[in-house]
Amino acid sequence: MKEIRWHGRGGQGAKTVSQILAQINLREGKHVQAFPEYGPERSGAPVRAYNRISDEEILVHSGVYHPDIVVVIDETLLESENPTEGLKPDGVLIVNSSRSEDEIRRTTGFRGRIVALDATKIAQEAGTGYPNVPMLGAVVAVLGTDPKIAEEELKETLSHRLPPEVVEKNLRAFRAGYEAAKGVYVGG
Repeated sequence: MKEIRWHGRGGQGAKTVSQILAQINLREGKHVQAFPEYGPERSGAPVRAYNRISDEEILVHSGVYHPDIVVVIDETLLESENPTEGLKPDGVLIVNSSRSEDEIRRTTGFRGRIVALDATKIAQEAGTGYPNVPMLGAVVAVLGTDPKIAEEELKETLSHRLPPEVVEKNLRAFRAGYEAAKGVYVGG
C-alpha cells in the first residue's frame, strides 16, 4: 500500500487532485482512499489531503502518519509547517519550487528522494494558473501509474466543469509535471 499526504493552502486544489488521483488508480483496478483534513479556515489557510492506494482491500481507516510520498503544493509550507514529519526515510518529497533539490534538502533536512518542479511556472505557461495539476502529474510519474489512464480520468473529470480549451490547458500542465518527475518511481 502507498500512502500520500498533500500539503497546500485552501483554494489551491489539494483536495481536488487527491480525489482525481484516487479515481485514476481506481481505473487501474486498485483499491483507493482519498480524504481531506481542514477546519473552518478560510481560503489560504494550510490544508492537507490524503490518499491510500493498494492492490489489496484497504482496511485502515485512520489518518496517514507515515506516508510514502509527501506533496507540497505551496513551498511556503516548508517553513511554516513540517511536511516531512513521518515521511518514510525511503519516501519521496515532491515540492512545487524553483529551488533545487539540494536547497530543499537543506531547508527540510529530509535525506530521501526529493523532486522539485516549478509547478507554478508550468501552470502559468500552460495557461491554468493552478499548480495542483502539474503536481498531480508528478505524483503519477513517481507512482509509476499509467499516464494515459491518468490523462483520460483528468479529462473526464475536468470536462464536467470546464470548457474544452481549459481542459486542454490542464492536460498540458499535467504532462509537463509528469515529465518533470519521470524517473523517480516508488513502485509497488
